[in-house]
Amino acid sequence: MFGRKGISFKTEVTNGDCPFCRETTVFVSLYKNIYRCISCGSETEQKVNGAITFMPIGYTGMGKPPSMAFLDEDGS
Repeated sequence: MFGRKGISFKTEVTNGDCPFCRETTVFVSLYKNIYRCISCGSETEQKVNGAITFMPIGYTGMGKPPSMAFLDEDGS
């Protein structure tokens, strides 16, 4: 289905302070230097300038960062 080589993923997991939910949490890499907070689901960019910080990524037209919603068993 994916050819001989298949698909390879390189993910990274790190700790940090989320600028959106203001929690010390775990971040999972989505792409080079782009991380998603597992607490609130916001995407951030990792900046390394003497200290590692996570900066909000601009969301044009959205007004606020995306948020995760937990659904009940019936989907509401």
